[in-house]
Amino acid sequence: MYDIAKRTALGAGILLILPIAVGVSGWQWQPETQGLWLRGLFWVTETVTRPWGIVTSALLALWFLLCLRFRFKPALGVLAIMELTVLVGQGMKSLIKERLQEPRPFVVWLEKTYHVDERYFYSLQRPERARLVAQQLRAQTQIPEWLRAHWQFETGFAFPSGHTLFAATWAMLAVGLLWARRHYKTVAVLMVWASGVMASRLALGMHWPQDLIAATLMSWVLVVLACTLAQCWCGPLSRTSQEKQGDDNVKQEHQ
Repeated sequence: MYDIAKRTALGAGILLILPIAVGVSGWQWQPETQGLWLRGLFWVTETVTRPWGIVTSALLALWFLLCLRFRFKPALGVLAIMELTVLVGQGMKSLIKERLQEPRPFVVWLEKTYHVDERYFYSLQRPERARLVAQQLRAQTQIPEWLRAHWQFETGFAFPSGHTLFAATWAMLAVGLLWARRHYKTVAVLMVWASGVMASRLALGMHWPQDLIAATLMSWVLVVLACTLAQCWCGPLSRTSQEKQGDDNVKQEHQ
Protein backbone atom coordinates (compact mmCIF):
# COMPACT_ATOMS: atom_id res chain seq x y z
CA MET A 1 0.00 0.00 0.00
CA TYR A 2 2.89 2.36 0.74
CA ASP A 3 4.26 2.09 -2.81
CA ILE A 4 0.80 2.70 -4.27
CA ALA A 5 0.22 5.71 -2.01
CA LYS A 6 3.65 7.13 -2.87
CA ARG A 7 3.34 6.96 -6.65
CA THR A 8 -0.29 8.10 -6.73
CA ALA A 9 0.62 10.99 -4.41
CA LEU A 10 3.11 12.08 -7.08
CA GLY A 11 0.32 11.96 -9.65
CA ALA A 12 -1.97 13.97 -7.37
CA GLY A 13 0.81 16.51 -6.83
CA ILE A 14 1.19 17.03 -10.57
CA LEU A 15 -2.57 17.52 -11.00
CA LEU A 16 -2.65 20.01 -8.12
CA ILE A 17 -0.09 22.32 -9.74
CA LEU A 18 -2.68 24.02 -11.97
CA PRO A 19 -5.40 24.85 -9.41
CA ILE A 20 -2.89 25.87 -6.74
CA ALA A 21 -1.06 28.14 -9.18
CA VAL A 22 -4.34 29.72 -10.29
CA GLY A 23 -5.47 30.20 -6.69
CA VAL A 24 -2.18 31.76 -5.60
CA SER A 25 -2.08 34.07 -8.64
CA GLY A 26 -5.38 35.66 -7.64
CA TRP A 27 -6.86 35.03 -11.10
CA GLN A 28 -10.56 35.89 -11.30
CA TRP A 29 -12.77 34.27 -13.90
CA GLN A 30 -14.50 36.44 -16.47
CA PRO A 31 -16.51 35.08 -19.42
CA GLU A 32 -14.47 34.82 -22.61
CA THR A 33 -16.28 35.69 -25.80
CA GLN A 34 -14.01 34.19 -28.44
CA GLY A 35 -11.01 31.97 -29.08
CA LEU A 36 -10.56 28.49 -30.50
CA TRP A 37 -8.71 27.50 -27.34
CA LEU A 38 -11.90 27.98 -25.32
CA ARG A 39 -13.91 25.82 -27.72
CA GLY A 40 -11.16 23.21 -27.51
CA LEU A 41 -11.41 23.16 -23.73
CA PHE A 42 -15.17 22.77 -24.09
CA TRP A 43 -14.69 19.59 -26.11
CA VAL A 44 -12.26 18.33 -23.48
CA THR A 45 -14.85 18.92 -20.77
CA GLU A 46 -17.48 17.14 -22.91
CA THR A 47 -15.50 13.87 -22.60
CA VAL A 48 -16.62 13.86 -18.96
CA THR A 49 -20.07 15.46 -19.28
CA ARG A 50 -23.11 13.18 -19.51
CA PRO A 51 -23.65 11.12 -21.62
CA TRP A 52 -20.11 11.11 -23.04
CA GLY A 53 -18.59 10.46 -19.63
CA ILE A 54 -20.20 7.00 -19.66
CA VAL A 55 -18.56 6.23 -23.01
CA THR A 56 -15.21 7.55 -21.76
CA SER A 57 -15.44 5.41 -18.63
CA ALA A 58 -16.26 2.26 -20.61
CA LEU A 59 -13.42 2.80 -23.09
CA LEU A 60 -10.89 3.49 -20.35
CA ALA A 61 -11.98 0.41 -18.40
CA LEU A 62 -11.49 -1.80 -21.46
CA TRP A 63 -8.09 -0.25 -22.19
CA PHE A 64 -6.97 -0.80 -18.59
CA LEU A 65 -7.93 -4.47 -18.80
CA LEU A 66 -5.96 -4.88 -22.02
CA CYS A 67 -2.93 -3.25 -20.42
CA LEU A 68 -3.15 -5.30 -17.20
CA ARG A 69 -3.62 -8.63 -19.04
CA PHE A 70 -5.37 -10.30 -16.11
CA ARG A 71 -7.19 -13.61 -16.45
CA PHE A 72 -10.97 -13.45 -16.80
CA LYS A 73 -12.00 -13.60 -13.13
CA PRO A 74 -9.33 -11.20 -11.83
CA ALA A 75 -10.15 -8.92 -14.77
CA LEU A 76 -13.79 -8.76 -13.72
CA GLY A 77 -12.65 -7.91 -10.18
CA VAL A 78 -10.43 -5.07 -11.37
CA LEU A 79 -13.20 -3.79 -13.64
CA ALA A 80 -15.67 -3.76 -10.75
CA ILE A 81 -13.18 -1.96 -8.48
CA MET A 82 -12.41 0.71 -11.09
CA GLU A 83 -16.02 1.46 -11.93
CA LEU A 84 -17.06 1.37 -8.26
CA THR A 85 -14.30 3.86 -7.43
CA VAL A 86 -15.62 6.31 -10.02
CA LEU A 87 -19.24 5.83 -8.88
CA VAL A 88 -18.40 6.24 -5.18
CA GLY A 89 -16.52 9.44 -5.98
CA GLN A 90 -19.48 10.84 -7.88
CA GLY A 91 -21.85 9.92 -5.06
CA MET A 92 -19.64 11.62 -2.48
CA LYS A 93 -19.42 14.68 -4.71
CA SER A 94 -23.20 14.96 -4.96
CA LEU A 95 -23.67 14.70 -1.19
CA ILE A 96 -21.03 17.35 -0.47
CA LYS A 97 -22.41 19.72 -3.11
CA GLU A 98 -25.91 19.60 -1.66
CA ARG A 99 -24.48 20.12 1.82
CA LEU A 100 -22.21 23.09 1.10
CA GLN A 101 -24.12 24.66 -1.82
CA GLU A 102 -21.28 26.76 -3.23
CA PRO A 103 -22.40 28.80 -6.29
CA ARG A 104 -20.61 28.39 -9.60
CA PRO A 105 -18.51 31.30 -10.91
CA PHE A 106 -20.89 31.97 -13.80
CA VAL A 107 -23.81 32.19 -11.35
CA VAL A 108 -21.90 34.79 -9.30
CA TRP A 109 -21.24 36.65 -12.57
CA LEU A 110 -24.96 36.55 -13.41
CA GLU A 111 -25.72 38.09 -10.04
CA LYS A 112 -23.23 40.93 -10.54
CA THR A 113 -24.12 41.56 -14.18
CA TYR A 114 -27.86 40.89 -14.33
CA HIS A 115 -28.76 41.13 -10.63
CA VAL A 116 -29.92 37.50 -10.48
CA ASP A 117 -29.84 36.71 -6.77
CA GLU A 118 -27.88 33.47 -6.31
CA ARG A 119 -30.09 32.33 -3.43
CA TYR A 120 -33.16 32.78 -5.60
CA PHE A 121 -31.38 31.03 -8.49
CA TYR A 122 -30.59 27.94 -6.42
CA SER A 123 -34.04 27.89 -4.84
CA LEU A 124 -35.42 27.01 -8.28
CA GLN A 125 -35.62 23.53 -9.74
CA ARG A 126 -32.95 22.70 -12.33
CA PRO A 127 -35.21 23.17 -15.40
CA GLU A 128 -36.26 26.58 -14.06
CA ARG A 129 -32.62 27.53 -13.49
CA ALA A 130 -31.83 26.63 -17.10
CA ARG A 131 -34.73 28.75 -18.36
CA LEU A 132 -33.58 31.67 -16.21
CA VAL A 133 -30.05 31.48 -17.65
CA ALA A 134 -31.46 31.38 -21.20
CA GLN A 135 -33.75 34.31 -20.49
CA GLN A 136 -31.03 36.51 -19.01
CA LEU A 137 -28.55 35.80 -21.80
CA ARG A 138 -31.01 35.98 -24.70
CA ALA A 139 -29.73 39.39 -25.78
CA GLN A 140 -26.08 38.61 -24.91
CA THR A 141 -24.55 38.03 -28.35
CA GLN A 142 -20.93 38.18 -27.21
CA ILE A 143 -21.09 34.89 -25.28
CA PRO A 144 -21.10 31.92 -27.69
CA GLU A 145 -24.31 29.95 -27.97
CA TRP A 146 -22.56 26.69 -27.07
CA LEU A 147 -21.27 28.22 -23.83
CA ARG A 148 -24.71 29.51 -22.92
CA ALA A 149 -26.11 26.02 -23.58
CA HIS A 150 -23.43 24.52 -21.33
CA TRP A 151 -24.33 26.90 -18.53
CA GLN A 152 -28.00 25.95 -18.89
CA PHE A 153 -27.05 22.27 -18.61
CA GLU A 154 -24.69 22.75 -15.63
CA THR A 155 -26.80 24.63 -13.08
CA GLY A 156 -25.77 22.68 -9.97
CA PHE A 157 -23.41 23.67 -7.18
CA ALA A 158 -19.64 24.03 -7.54
CA PHE A 159 -17.82 22.37 -4.62
CA PRO A 160 -16.23 19.89 -5.30
CA SER A 161 -15.72 19.46 -9.04
CA GLY A 162 -17.34 16.28 -10.33
CA HIS A 163 -15.57 16.52 -13.68
CA THR A 164 -12.22 16.82 -11.92
CA LEU A 165 -13.10 13.92 -9.62
CA PHE A 166 -13.90 11.75 -12.65
CA ALA A 167 -10.82 12.65 -14.69
CA ALA A 168 -8.37 12.69 -11.77
CA THR A 169 -9.63 9.30 -10.59
CA TRP A 170 -8.94 7.70 -13.96
CA ALA A 171 -5.57 9.44 -14.27
CA MET A 172 -4.45 8.29 -10.82
CA LEU A 173 -5.84 4.80 -11.42
CA ALA A 174 -3.47 4.75 -14.38
CA VAL A 175 -0.60 5.77 -12.09
CA GLY A 176 -1.59 3.19 -9.50
CA LEU A 177 -2.41 0.26 -11.80
CA LEU A 178 -0.43 0.78 -15.00
CA TRP A 179 2.79 2.53 -14.00
CA ALA A 180 4.20 -0.61 -12.39
CA ARG A 181 3.54 -2.47 -15.64
CA ARG A 182 5.44 0.17 -17.58
CA HIS A 183 2.52 1.63 -19.54
CA TYR A 184 4.09 5.06 -19.30
CA LYS A 185 2.47 6.50 -22.43
CA THR A 186 -1.03 5.71 -21.18
CA VAL A 187 -0.24 7.30 -17.82
CA ALA A 188 1.14 10.42 -19.49
CA VAL A 189 -1.85 10.79 -21.84
CA LEU A 190 -4.36 10.44 -19.01
CA MET A 191 -2.50 12.92 -16.81
CA VAL A 192 -2.53 15.48 -19.64
CA TRP A 193 -6.22 14.77 -20.30
CA ALA A 194 -7.12 15.18 -16.61
CA SER A 195 -5.20 18.47 -16.45
CA GLY A 196 -7.07 19.61 -19.55
CA VAL A 197 -10.40 18.77 -17.94
CA MET A 198 -9.41 20.74 -14.84
CA ALA A 199 -8.35 23.74 -16.94
CA SER A 200 -11.64 23.60 -18.83
CA ARG A 201 -13.68 23.76 -15.63
CA LEU A 202 -11.91 26.98 -14.65
CA ALA A 203 -12.04 28.57 -18.10
CA LEU A 204 -15.74 27.81 -18.66
CA GLY A 205 -16.83 29.39 -15.39
CA MET A 206 -17.85 26.12 -13.78
CA HIS A 207 -15.50 25.95 -10.78
CA TRP A 208 -13.17 27.77 -8.43
CA PRO A 209 -9.60 26.52 -7.81
CA GLN A 210 -10.55 25.07 -4.40
CA ASP A 211 -13.19 22.90 -6.07
CA LEU A 212 -10.49 21.26 -8.17
CA ILE A 213 -8.10 20.87 -5.25
CA ALA A 214 -10.70 19.15 -3.07
CA ALA A 215 -11.76 16.83 -5.90
CA THR A 216 -8.16 15.82 -6.63
CA LEU A 217 -7.47 15.00 -2.97
CA MET A 218 -10.70 12.98 -2.75
CA SER A 219 -9.67 11.10 -5.90
CA TRP A 220 -6.28 10.29 -4.43
CA VAL A 221 -7.76 8.73 -1.29
CA LEU A 222 -10.23 6.67 -3.33
CA VAL A 223 -7.55 5.51 -5.76
CA VAL A 224 -5.16 4.41 -3.00
CA LEU A 225 -7.93 2.26 -1.51
CA ALA A 226 -8.99 0.93 -4.93
CA CYS A 227 -5.48 -0.01 -6.05
CA THR A 228 -4.77 -1.68 -2.72
CA LEU A 229 -7.93 -3.76 -3.05
CA ALA A 230 -7.06 -4.63 -6.64
CA GLN A 231 -3.61 -5.80 -5.58
CA CYS A 232 -4.94 -7.87 -2.67
CA TRP A 233 -7.87 -9.48 -4.48
CA CYS A 234 -6.81 -9.67 -8.11
CA GLY A 235 -3.07 -10.21 -8.12
CA PRO A 236 0.16 -8.21 -8.30
CA LEU A 237 0.12 -4.90 -10.13
CA SER A 238 3.78 -5.13 -11.11
CA ARG A 239 4.95 -7.31 -13.97
CA THR A 240 5.22 -11.00 -13.20
CA SER A 241 8.44 -12.95 -13.65
CA GLN A 242 6.97 -14.59 -16.75
CA GLU A 243 6.22 -11.19 -18.30
CA LYS A 244 9.75 -10.00 -17.52
CA GLN A 245 11.20 -13.17 -19.02
CA GLY A 246 9.06 -12.66 -22.12
CA ASP A 247 10.34 -9.10 -22.51
CA ASP A 248 13.93 -10.30 -22.10
CA ASN A 249 13.39 -12.94 -24.80
CA VAL A 250 11.99 -10.32 -27.17
CA LYS A 251 15.00 -8.08 -26.57
CA GLN A 252 17.40 -10.97 -27.23
CA GLU A 253 15.62 -11.80 -30.51
CA HIS A 254 16.08 -8.24 -31.74
CA GLN A 255 19.77 -8.09 -30.83
